[in-house]
Amino acid sequence: MPSAPPAPPMRAQLDVWERRHAWHPFTQTAEAALYPPLHIASGEGPWLFDVEGRRYLDGNSSLWTNVHGHRDADLDTALRAQLDKVAHATWLGLTHPAAGELAAKLAQLAGPGLERVFFSDNGSCAVEVALKLSRQYWQLSGQPEKREIAGFTGGYHGDTLGAMAVGDNQAFHHRFADWFLPAYHIPAPGCRELAGEILETDAAASLRALRELLGARAQKIAAVILEPSVQGAAGMKQQPPGFVADVAALCREHGVHLILDEVFVAFGRLGQMLVSQSEGLTPDFLCLGKGLSGGYLPLAATLTSDEIHTAFCGSFEEGRTFFHGHTFTANPLACAVSLANIEKLEPLIAQGKLAHRIKTFGDIFTKTFSGLEQVAGLRQRGFTAALELVPDTKQPETHFSSAARVGLQVCLEARRRGLILRPLGDTLLFVPPPCGEEPELRFLCETTRAAIDSVVSRPGGPHLRFADFASTYNPNP
Repeated sequence: MPSAPPAPPMRAQLDVWERRHAWHPFTQTAEAALYPPLHIASGEGPWLFDVEGRRYLDGNSSLWTNVHGHRDADLDTALRAQLDKVAHATWLGLTHPAAGELAAKLAQLAGPGLERVFFSDNGSCAVEVALKLSRQYWQLSGQPEKREIAGFTGGYHGDTLGAMAVGDNQAFHHRFADWFLPAYHIPAPGCRELAGEILETDAAASLRALRELLGARAQKIAAVILEPSVQGAAGMKQQPPGFVADVAALCREHGVHLILDEVFVAFGRLGQMLVSQSEGLTPDFLCLGKGLSGGYLPLAATLTSDEIHTAFCGSFEEGRTFFHGHTFTANPLACAVSLANIEKLEPLIAQGKLAHRIKTFGDIFTKTFSGLEQVAGLRQRGFTAALELVPDTKQPETHFSSAARVGLQVCLEARRRGLILRPLGDTLLFVPPPCGEEPELRFLCETTRAAIDSVVSRPGGPHLRFADFASTYNPNP
């Protein structure tokens, strides 16, 4: 086991700064003030350490990004080697070896038809790039009327305006809806996979709705966007095998671009490098991020074809330039560590090591939570899984009171026991680092179960108001 680093003598001051100045994403600040902040000081492998030396399993891969663990020796070496050269140089009018090599590597991974790489900083920006490229392509190709977008219910593509418009997450996006570009949302298909077994599947209604929409509006629709295989922020909602290929075929038939948002699912998350590559698909735009840099630095990429790139070529006065960019586009440090990440990931996939870990995870997850009272909707695919906390499994459509914040209660109890999870309402999401072996995967599941049991069995049970729970919460075991 890795040893904990010495604790800095700063906890009280850190708490003051946190309470006075910090504003965290997706966090109700008044609620967060009810329980002590957790200050992470260091990491090693799948573990994180706080400033007081306590150890926590990183059960959400640091927001779904980490691949090989924290302080990985190979990725650290690549980063330090690049530091000895240059930390940053603009990619606007200049270039550098790390970005050139990474662009070539990504094009090789994606295969023919995705030869061009446009770098950005995060997944949301990768999606914005794809949307803007599609829109401008149709303008340059004499079809400016193609300006609408189609996505899927439950879709989440980021929090910039274009990405919000094509997503379908009311809790995150509804306040800004009057600023959105025109978008349609197709019902997402139904599927549930657990431990490698498809338990239920239905894509017919979804494909029928998409076929009808494209049949009626293809002349107005620029692109269809899809998170292939798993919709992460929808609660790890799964798509049945073959669904992505069927969507791609409909897009080709109707002359509409296909944007695959693999920001979450790529780079080992589902066991392969790219979902599109593994299914033999070539979208018009492929969006990558999160695990691209192994969870080390912000980097994203949008891949597209030479054909689309050619439409943007011409003399300056023709006005074909794609006016979009980021200050830290293709940052050399991020590119260097991304190359090391991919180089290390390829043999793990080829040798079946990731597939073995995924099977182990699925078996442990199924055994730990099947039949558990207050748990419904188990699903797992790759290094992703989810379960719903419900008052009564015989009526899984019922919900706890929102004032109880049962999902957050369980996650805080898990934190007390050395596990970091983050809920989506009363859905618990499991996104372990692909580097996790059986002991860590077992700790993830068994600690979560113990946390659920604790919340259910304490006075007031899971119906206890969160404010009352927080008033007695002790972060120390």
